[in-house]
Amino acid sequence: MIYEIIGWAGTFSILLAYFLVSTKRVSADNVKYQFLNLIGAIGVIINSGIHKAAPSVGLNIVWLLIALYGLVKFVKK
Repeated sequence: MIYEIIGWAGTFSILLAYFLVSTKRVSADNVKYQFLNLIGAIGVIINSGIHKAAPSVGLNIVWLLIALYGLVKFVKK
């Protein structure tokens, strides 16, 4: 049950980030946007890994790396 909650929380986080950037409430280079994507990817990776859903794990590892890149870029500013 805990892995389902983690997965749904991750999904919600990614969707919230997408909603915020789509409605121009945050920009794509905003730390909040990147952090929501990072946390979301981690949640979905955990859930997908438990369920042995390799394509979803792969996608979210890339999603996580993109979010990390965005956060590192923000920190270097």
